[in-house]
Amino acid sequence: MPALPDENKLLRNFARCQDWEERYLYMIELGGRLPELNETQKSESNLIAGCQSQVWIDMQLQSDGTIAFAGDSDAAIVKGLVAIVIILFQGKTPQQILVLDVKSFFEQLALEQHLTPSRTQGLNAMIRTILARANELV
Repeated sequence: MPALPDENKLLRNFARCQDWEERYLYMIELGGRLPELNETQKSESNLIAGCQSQVWIDMQLQSDGTIAFAGDSDAAIVKGLVAIVIILFQGKTPQQILVLDVKSFFEQLALEQHLTPSRTQGLNAMIRTILARANELV
């Protein structure tokens, strides 16, 4: 299974898509690249509140001070959103996560105007949860 791209490659790949149908297919492909979560990772504590679909995001502080992310969802497009969120935050320290310009990144992807309100709400819930957890680790 191919690895997830870094955030710059993700932005380039999104820009190459001809239309939103292609972007949705790319998001589904990204979600398919996420490794399976184990039962411990699919715990209540990793379940994201505020998502219509079930979404789990596991965050583990590494010995070098960065955070390793893993995630999953029971819905294909939402799983792609989980992958995009992981691409944005993967390998950063809690401090780097807290100062990251998340809004600018998602504006470059132009996702919000093409997501349903419930998916946008779920995406925002994922980001809020990650920021809150990163804040606890600082």
